[in-house]
Amino acid sequence: MRIPATPPGDLNEEQKPLYEDMATEMKGYFSGFIKKRKDGALLGPWAPALRYPKFGKPWWDYVKAISDNPSLPKSVREVAILATGAHFKAGYELYAHSAIGEQIHLASDKIATIAAGERPVDLTCAESTAYCVAVSLAAGGRLPEATWQMAVEAFGEGGAAELIFLVAGYHQISALLNGFDVGIPSDKD
Repeated sequence: MRIPATPPGDLNEEQKPLYEDMATEMKGYFSGFIKKRKDGALLGPWAPALRYPKFGKPWWDYVKAISDNPSLPKSVREVAILATGAHFKAGYELYAHSAIGEQIHLASDKIATIAAGERPVDLTCAESTAYCVAVSLAAGGRLPEATWQMAVEAFGEGGAAELIFLVAGYHQISALLNGFDVGIPSDKD
């Protein structure tokens, strides 16, 4: 990683409340994978967010907004996140959301196929819609009208909007992970 993870004892007064908020929130949705070193330093995208709280705090507020009380089914969210992570080759994102996918009983072959940058043949209709939206947005340009309509049919207008904000948020997370060269932690961390 291009910047060191900061142990809790080394945090300044601006970083401490952000750390506490992150550590509290992680106990819910963000579980099943390594997020902290043994000394309590946060890993993944949380490390650079803590290091630069001027940017990290607004970023974290956005992450919480797209994570707290989602209306989309868990499998739909994970398919979209994995497809986004695969496009950007964001290792930590794929690592973390493969673990979350397993927790919610997303089939291992679906996870592996999406993480490899391919489309599984056995996606449900809703998962297929999420995959199409994520892949289309990652390709760049305007989301095709047919894809938007497919998302509205599957999830309603609010759900389609939630899906777009989710994918956009994970574009940003992928950029943070890749920009700061965040690796996959080991059990030794």
